[in-house]
Amino acid sequence: MSALAAAAAARTGVRGVVFDVDGTLLLSNRSLGSYELLPGAIEVLSALKARHVPFALLTNGSNYPPAEQAARLRGVGLPVDDEQMVTPSSIAADYLAGRGIRRALVLGSAGVGQALRDAGIETVHTGEAGATEVGSVFVGWHPQCGMKDIETACQAIWGGAELCVASDVPFFATAQGRTIGYSFAITAAIRRLTRAPMTLTGKPSLRALRFVARRLEVPARSLAVVGDDPIVEILMARRGGATALAVTTGMTRREEWERQVRAHAPDAILADLRELLDWIDITGTAPRARAAARRLS
Repeated sequence: MSALAAAAAARTGVRGVVFDVDGTLLLSNRSLGSYELLPGAIEVLSALKARHVPFALLTNGSNYPPAEQAARLRGVGLPVDDEQMVTPSSIAADYLAGRGIRRALVLGSAGVGQALRDAGIETVHTGEAGATEVGSVFVGWHPQCGMKDIETACQAIWGGAELCVASDVPFFATAQGRTIGYSFAITAAIRRLTRAPMTLTGKPSLRALRFVARRLEVPARSLAVVGDDPIVEILMARRGGATALAVTTGMTRREEWERQVRAHAPDAILADLRELLDWIDITGTAPRARAAARRLS
C-alpha cells in the first residue's frame, strides 16, 4: 500500500484523539507557570466536543495533579474536563495499584504523588521516616532534586523497590525553546548507580496509550495521536497501531519531520491543527465511544 493510500485508509478509522499538550496545544514557560495557546487549539477541542468525539490530553508533565492541570487549562480557554486530562501519575497510580504496591517514595514536587494518594497509595519523600521502606520509587517533575534524593532512591531500590518513571524524554517544548526533562536526568543518575530496570508510565510507552484507550473506550488502532515529537507521540502511535499526526508548532520543523525514519514518521504533517478535523470519522464512531464522549463533555 502506498503512503497516500495508507493515509487515506487511516482517515476512515479515526474515532478518538489523544493530544500532546506542550508544543501541540500550547507553550508553557520554563517554570510551567503560564501558558501561550497555539493557533486552533480552542477551536479544535470545541469542535470535537460538539461532534461527541472522545479525546484526551496526554502530557508527560507530572507537576500538577490531573484535575488541577485541567483547571489551569480551562483558565486559559481550553475546554478540557478533569477526566480528559491524563498525566503519567494517573497511569502510575493505576499500574502500582494493580501490582499491589501500597507505599511509594516520590521524587517530585507536591503534585506529582497526588494521583497515587487518590488511589490509596501512601507516598513518602526524602527525609521522612521509612523513606526507603517502599514498594516503588516514582520519579516525576523535580526541579529541586538533590543528591540526597538520588541516594534515598537508590537505597530504596537496593532494598527491593521497583523504579517507576513519569517521563524518559530529554527535552520538551516551551515558549523559551526546548527545556530539559528533569525526570530523564534524575532517572539516568539512579539507573547508573543501581542498574535497575524501569517502568515508564508516560509517553511513548504503550502502557500510556492503552490507559487512554480504555478511558475513552476506543481501541488504540482507532485513535489519532497528535504531537510535536517524533520519539514521543509518533513513536507511541506507531507502536500501538494508532494514526500518527504531527504538528510543527513545538519541537520539530516540517523539514525535520520529512527526514524521520519509518518508526518516527507520522501519517501526516498538519500545517494547521484545524486540519485534524478532516481525519475524524464521525459516522464510524461506535455507540460506546459516543457515550464516553458525552460523559466527558
